[in-house]
Amino acid sequence: MLVAIGTKIRALKLLQPIEELVRIRQKTVKYSPVQKLMDGLITILAGAHGLSEINTRLRSDPALQRAFGRTGCAEQSVVQETLDASSATNVKQMEQATREIFQTHSLAYRHNYKQSWQVLDVDMTGLPCGSKSVKADKGYFSKEGIRHGRQHGRVIAAEYEEVVVDKLYNGKVQLLTAQRSLARVAAEALGLDEEKRKRTIIRVDAGGGSVDEVNWLLGADYQLHCKDFSSARAKNLAATVKEWVSDPHTPGRELGWVDEPGDEYVRGVRRLALRWKKKNGQMSYAVILSTLEPRDVILLAKQPIDRVSNERVVMGAYAAFYNQRGGTVEIEIKEDKQGVGMTKRSMKRFEAQQMVVLLGSLSGAQPACLVTPMVKRDHTEVERIWISPPGARCLSGERPGGTGCWWEGDQNCAQSEGGMGEEVYQRPDCSAQAGASGSYFGRNLGFRVNRFSNVNATP
Repeated sequence: MLVAIGTKIRALKLLQPIEELVRIRQKTVKYSPVQKLMDGLITILAGAHGLSEINTRLRSDPALQRAFGRTGCAEQSVVQETLDASSATNVKQMEQATREIFQTHSLAYRHNYKQSWQVLDVDMTGLPCGSKSVKADKGYFSKEGIRHGRQHGRVIAAEYEEVVVDKLYNGKVQLLTAQRSLARVAAEALGLDEEKRKRTIIRVDAGGGSVDEVNWLLGADYQLHCKDFSSARAKNLAATVKEWVSDPHTPGRELGWVDEPGDEYVRGVRRLALRWKKKNGQMSYAVILSTLEPRDVILLAKQPIDRVSNERVVMGAYAAFYNQRGGTVEIEIKEDKQGVGMTKRSMKRFEAQQMVVLLGSLSGAQPACLVTPMVKRDHTEVERIWISPPGARCLSGERPGGTGCWWEGDQNCAQSEGGMGEEVYQRPDCSAQAGASGSYFGRNLGFRVNRFSNVNATP
């Protein structure tokens, strides 16, 4: 599969901005610093959890090296030296390069704001590491309590499951203090003006739900769907609920509208209280804040629009839409880890860890890297050609089949399944073949790899 991805990346000249912009001050003996960064990226794509696996995953696979245009591979310690030689200037260069890649190939950047909402999930995860690492301050880590580490902030375009922003912070920083900087960088990456911000939903957990942070987002004209920061305030607000109903999606949880005006907010918000019994028998409370209308939430939660008159369904949709934050397994942020693609160790130098984080956002965690926007969508061209990493969903307008995705409502595309579950696609002016290992799109259509199979064909 990676051979196909490497071929596509080379055809797109996807990594050219990195080659042009990143200038690490290190002598070139056999491989240039950028080439060694590419070796690190390929290793992450190959599923490595530490740079030491370069020797076993990449150096031992010449075919994979050639697919990415490499004639050889640097030794893991040499790649580590390049990362350690990276400076704050190099990090800014890398950020600029990844932003250019994002804006060139991203579907989120080309989102039609008049047609639908742009949903951005903002969150942070802990990167525990040794106390001798730079900026490894003592801070709170959800799985391990108080210890040394750093914090990794991320913004995800939920509809497209693309990483918009990846930033590294010291261990003391929490979402409450990092949310504004993440939102600003995301707005710059997506080119959000005032009108686009009005059609952009920020979805965030309780860590970013303080009154000040909510008012800052509301003052910037964003739509908001988040949880209240204060558990004590949530309990007090829950006491104002006049009628509780059972959550249609989560057994044992009850929902109810807060019967108290939210005068502390600069714009009107709806407040939905949630309560449930913990294992120790005590009641737990939370409050969801939202600027969205019931019709919008019903559609965003993928519920039938004719159910908007059912109050229990509407409340369930508000809760369900909040629970959808985070995206797929590849890119979600819901627990502490060492970082995308590097779970065995962290870098002692802060800039080195930042480079690893940015390389991780260019790996399979960011489908934008593997997308080619097209102009036409007729019988000879498709709107997007996508080689998806494992676990990725079908594109908008497509439906999953036995081993792949097919265009919904396309009368010129006949689907059939064979004994191995493979799919055959037939279109005018297009030859198509299928085998046990996957489907192959013919002339002018490119090819794609899906979560169920690998493709042995070439474009």
